[in-house]
Amino acid sequence: MAAFDTETTGVDVETDRIVSAAVVVQDAPGARPRVTRWLVNPGVPMPAAATAVHGLTDERLQRDGRWPAPVMEEMVRELAEQAAHGRPLVVMNAPFDLTLLDRELRRHRASSLDRWFETTPLQVLDPRVLDKHLDRYRKGRRTLTDLCAHYEVTLEGAHDAGADALAALEVVRAVGRRFAARLARLSPAELHTLQAVWHAAQARGLQAWFARSGSEEAVDPAWPLRPDLPAAA
Repeated sequence: MAAFDTETTGVDVETDRIVSAAVVVQDAPGARPRVTRWLVNPGVPMPAAATAVHGLTDERLQRDGRWPAPVMEEMVRELAEQAAHGRPLVVMNAPFDLTLLDRELRRHRASSLDRWFETTPLQVLDPRVLDKHLDRYRKGRRTLTDLCAHYEVTLEGAHDAGADALAALEVVRAVGRRFAARLARLSPAELHTLQAVWHAAQARGLQAWFARSGSEEAVDPAWPLRPDLPAAA
């Protein structure tokens, strides 16, 4: 399998920017992973709140980061290569990272994620969606840190893109072992299709909970990529 993760300037996929990313490839369980990393100078100020999460500062990004345009193309080429090799792509909370990459491609390359996968589509495995569907009645949060603790996966250096990608990959392997009876007969392509359905149902449930709580927060049911908004920055 392969895994993809990003660190960003914030949590708004339409306006925030990718500042680091990693793709981790593991050919078999227990095999030594191969890690490709990128560091990006986003061209916008780094909010202090984001720096507090991942430790990347304006000074570091301006000194060591590369300009976004070529980096975004390198990222999507790497993902396309994994798809061409038939490797499922693990992405924790896929609508966030993949939508951010799509918006960066639109912003800097006049392209989109979909254009790269018209002939060989991505087969995404999202540990958050899988866990929430397969163990839906378990209480508690389902962040990557929470899932690592629950499935006894070591997470060293949280909020480093490479560390998070590797941990997400190992969580998916652990989910597969724990729920083998329910997953073993499903291909990655079939799982991809099912996760879109499961995520939509999960979004509807969360939206209903927000409504009962008096919150107007909207939950997007799209997975693994949110639709383009004409007003995207």
